[in-house]
Amino acid sequence: MELADLKTFEAVARLGSMNRAATELHTVQSNITARIRGLEEELGTQLFERHARGVRPTPAGQRILPFVARIGKLMAEARAAAQDDGVPSGALTLGALETATALRLSPLLTGFARAYPDVRMAVTAGSTASLVRDVVASRFDGAFVAGPVSHPDLNQERIFTEQLVLATSPGIRSLNELAHVSDLRIVVFQSGCSYRQRLESFLATKGIVVAKPLEFGSLDAIVSCVSAGVGITLLPRGVLAPFAEAGRIAIHAMPRSQAQVDTLFIHRKDAYLSSAMRAFLAMARASGKNTGPRADPGI
Repeated sequence: MELADLKTFEAVARLGSMNRAATELHTVQSNITARIRGLEEELGTQLFERHARGVRPTPAGQRILPFVARIGKLMAEARAAAQDDGVPSGALTLGALETATALRLSPLLTGFARAYPDVRMAVTAGSTASLVRDVVASRFDGAFVAGPVSHPDLNQERIFTEQLVLATSPGIRSLNELAHVSDLRIVVFQSGCSYRQRLESFLATKGIVVAKPLEFGSLDAIVSCVSAGVGITLLPRGVLAPFAEAGRIAIHAMPRSQAQVDTLFIHRKDAYLSSAMRAFLAMARASGKNTGPRADPGI
């Protein structure tokens, strides 16, 4: 089993087409077909099944796909380790919550880019659940997620602590009024967002029933819907404060036991920590020490 065969398998599985995989890998379709056929013969099982629009992995193909990503990552780490002379350089691929990026990470990422111009950094937004999956699958070197996180393959450490507040339209003066709102909706990020889970749990403890959630992919869309009275949301105070100060929304303190959330940095336990990653973690830790949570009176 060669690394080139596994890369070919991953491209076909991701793109759903041998022709598109050939284009991406700068080869011809016959080479792709031959590599997949050879891999199937070596493993003794069919890896793809054809359908009207291309191909999709068989159950056996689905089972080996995570190993392909890990093997590719290990090979890349081996090359990086051999070339790592202690000076931060090379690629650093990270994931982050959109709220963390908006509230905390912009100055950190800017400062790191200035301090280490030879590091090629890429940051992708996602939910806590999706980011955990991406780090476990070695698609990202690390990620900023909302705690708590429990996974046997991950190391984690707290970098920031946030105070969560509930946001409503300006006409809602207290949380007690929510029980009297008909067809109450929560306006949240897509499934897998830990803030969404906390909001649903909080409302359940209050006996407040909500209609089907409205899901959006951006902070601006969520705030606009809340401002218009379409629903409510739960996000860090620092993210929502500017909108509240502008009169677009009202923010309400949560009970102390439910208001505090840690932003964690996670990475695989078995991953090689390059000089670039070690430098980034050092800068992130220093940034976290200088940006503590805002005081919140609680309710």
